[in-house]
Amino acid sequence: MPSENLPLSPEQIAHLQSWTGRIETLSDQIWGHAVGAFSATLDRDDPQPQPGDALPPLWHWMNFVAVAPQSQLGADGHPARGGFLPPVPLPRRMWAGSRVQWNQDNPLRVGEAVQRVSRILSVDHKKGRSGELLFVQLRHESGNARGVSVTEEQDIVYRAAAQPGEPAPAPTAAEQSAAWVRRITPDPVLLFRYSALTFNGHRIHYDRSYATQEEGYPGLVVHGPLIATLLIDLLRRNAPGAVVTDFAFKAVRPTYDLHPFTVLGQPSPDGKTITLWAHDHEGWLTMQATAKIL
Repeated sequence: MPSENLPLSPEQIAHLQSWTGRIETLSDQIWGHAVGAFSATLDRDDPQPQPGDALPPLWHWMNFVAVAPQSQLGADGHPARGGFLPPVPLPRRMWAGSRVQWNQDNPLRVGEAVQRVSRILSVDHKKGRSGELLFVQLRHESGNARGVSVTEEQDIVYRAAAQPGEPAPAPTAAEQSAAWVRRITPDPVLLFRYSALTFNGHRIHYDRSYATQEEGYPGLVVHGPLIATLLIDLLRRNAPGAVVTDFAFKAVRPTYDLHPFTVLGQPSPDGKTITLWAHDHEGWLTMQATAKIL
């Protein structure tokens, strides 16, 4: 839509920045059936989840999802903007990264009622080579009746629509050697199941014609949080007794369903810090991450 690529006016920017400091509180419950479905989606052979089992790291992203009525969805499948998040007119939206900490004395557990308090920390406007950019930083505190269990800072980036002939950012070559390596085939079924578990209606993950014709992607976009979860899952498969205390990831380059991609991990000499990353079928870095474990 041409109007969405017009420069944001100072008045628009000031209006969007007025969302800074807004707070939202959501309540939910951790259902065993959903935990089992998440395990199946990651192709894990976990025991049937039982009430009281600790929730694996990053699986809390199944909770506190937006449940807007169908009539209140935008053209991209997300809830229409202007509620808790600012009504950014830029059409492309990406979860660019997060920094997560877990309270090991109070994990989230299957069957319990949970709550998340979210605050908008900042709304920043910049201009990049591809046009207007708006960065929204959030802080989420998720917990139960005993207190906070997970603290997370999340970065969301809004961008202008892709233009014909727009040059892609220069890629970064990924390290190919690692102690842990797993190849992932991101077929549409995997993307659908993850979208369903996280109630993510964003059409770039399942509607190929929308993704390619409206947003200019070459194929379906693999969810950044799914790749981050697969990185943590790689750690869990190779260090099954490890307890993750901290995790940070940054999305570097989009991944599409057109080819397999690879997740890799390399422990530090003391085994307490794990460098994790993903690369596409051409060897370009797509996500980089770090985990700290006990």
